[in-house]
Amino acid sequence: MILLNPKRYAPEHLDEASAELMQKTIAFFEAKGKVRLKKDDRERVWYADFLDFVAREKIFAKLLTPAAYGGGDPTVRWDTWRNCEFSEITAFYALHYWYTWQVTILGLGPIWMGTNEAAKKKAAEALKAGGIFAFGLSERAHGADLYSTEMRLQPNRDGTWTANGSKYYIGNANEAAMVSTFAKTTDTGAFVFIAADPRQKGYELVQNVVNVQSYVAEYRLHDYRVTDADILSMGDDAWDSSLNTVNVGKFNLGWASIGISTHAFYEALHHAENRVLYGKHVTEFPHVRQLLVDAYCRLVAMKAFSRRASDYMRTASAEDRRYLLFNPMVKMKVTTQGEQVIDLLWDVIAAKGFEKDTYFEIATRDIRALPKLEGTVHVNMALVVKFMRNYFFNPGKFPEIPSVMEPRNDDFLFRQGPTKGLGKIQFHDFRIAYGKVALPTVSVFKQQIGVLEEFLVASASDPDTAAKQGKDIDFLLSLGEVFTLVAYGQLLLEYRELHPEDLPDDLLEQIFDFMVRDFSKFALQLYSKPSSTPRQMELCQRMIMKPPTDAARFERVWAEVHALSDAYEMSP
Repeated sequence: MILLNPKRYAPEHLDEASAELMQKTIAFFEAKGKVRLKKDDRERVWYADFLDFVAREKIFAKLLTPAAYGGGDPTVRWDTWRNCEFSEITAFYALHYWYTWQVTILGLGPIWMGTNEAAKKKAAEALKAGGIFAFGLSERAHGADLYSTEMRLQPNRDGTWTANGSKYYIGNANEAAMVSTFAKTTDTGAFVFIAADPRQKGYELVQNVVNVQSYVAEYRLHDYRVTDADILSMGDDAWDSSLNTVNVGKFNLGWASIGISTHAFYEALHHAENRVLYGKHVTEFPHVRQLLVDAYCRLVAMKAFSRRASDYMRTASAEDRRYLLFNPMVKMKVTTQGEQVIDLLWDVIAAKGFEKDTYFEIATRDIRALPKLEGTVHVNMALVVKFMRNYFFNPGKFPEIPSVMEPRNDDFLFRQGPTKGLGKIQFHDFRIAYGKVALPTVSVFKQQIGVLEEFLVASASDPDTAAKQGKDIDFLLSLGEVFTLVAYGQLLLEYRELHPEDLPDDLLEQIFDFMVRDFSKFALQLYSKPSSTPRQMELCQRMIMKPPTDAARFERVWAEVHALSDAYEMSP
């Protein structure tokens, strides 16, 4: 089964050493148990036990150290496939454990992407010792508006620098071995990344800005002394490091959403199956079955899409930057799908979802955070829209991308290069994937895509309207929702071709059932925008279609869902 089940975890897709790390992580959480997990959450206990476990097993050291700095140990590498697995497992138990891992990934980005070899060796040693890392990018007044950063680095006559300023919303900054901190120089205004040390004079830990287990810090640098040994990158390299680090880190947010949603799914389904109302099991009610089937299909699609997107991450190069579309979609589309899964399940579990002894109670809180980290949904959608013209009307030719699960170091992630030129990136023809499948519901979805292409051509034929709508972010966000459905479906079909056992016909058709409905929903939103023209409105109406009704197929998928009703409960 494609969904994670810790009770039956047998990762044939991982090498032996990696599988052992994942199994030990699962064993740690199951031994901790749900009662202690929830107690620590309620009392906002710093997760020292988890970090002690990570240090003892050298988990972060093995997963987050590039092979070149691993001292020849074959288990040490930056392997996106297994990192996704670890992200999913940690979030399955609680977002806080995932968060300290996620922020460590971000903090390491500017170090591994920089040219400071001494800093890289220092980071590798800190990871071996169980260290965590932090990413000092955002500020209280400006958020992630990098142009407006107020952290300043002033040159001194002796060749050193003095840093002054503050950073806000910085995870792990309370105990990080190194805090990658983004700043500007006072003499030239150049961007710069430095590695700050929380134990050094001039580093002030101001507060934890959130009321949860994680430590999300405000910190200040007061006349903080910086030497060349602390400079990670400067100028364009520092700018590129900031955005390229987010490229790597944002990918994990989708996997966190998958982990949370999977655990919540098991709990809600188990509760519904074992609750009797009006003489019936709750799972006998037709509307409950519809909710659970929709939640299951959305969840399976989240994981299948994210797995396929990881193939593009792992095969990326300076000549093939397609990952820059699929990566923010994992961050944006998958995390918002996670919210929908929780909403569907909440209508099933109902008041039980508020109870203090359920996992669901923390899932409802934490699932909301993921679309809002590493740039909001709106920021990522604005990025995605830049690819739309070439995606539909200027495809390139690329070799077929296989499923990339083998153990290897993903070198390109730390040499992604300049972050400009997004509008020039080409994609292979999405019609290839759609052309290989002729199932009824997929065929309706293809009809909707055809009308969308008419919409785009008609919109471009009116230059004045196109210019105005191109500046209308509200309009573009709705258009982007429709566009991302096309790319989402494309990667699902590509994944299905590579892993047909995970997406058999019935399940694939039921997934496209909600895809057709979502397409219609977003078409209606686009129709309703103030700037939509009569011609655009007509085409939006044509995009609204109903998926074919197949009651027998639905029952077969429901049987698949129902079989999971007692598949997993966390150890008490």
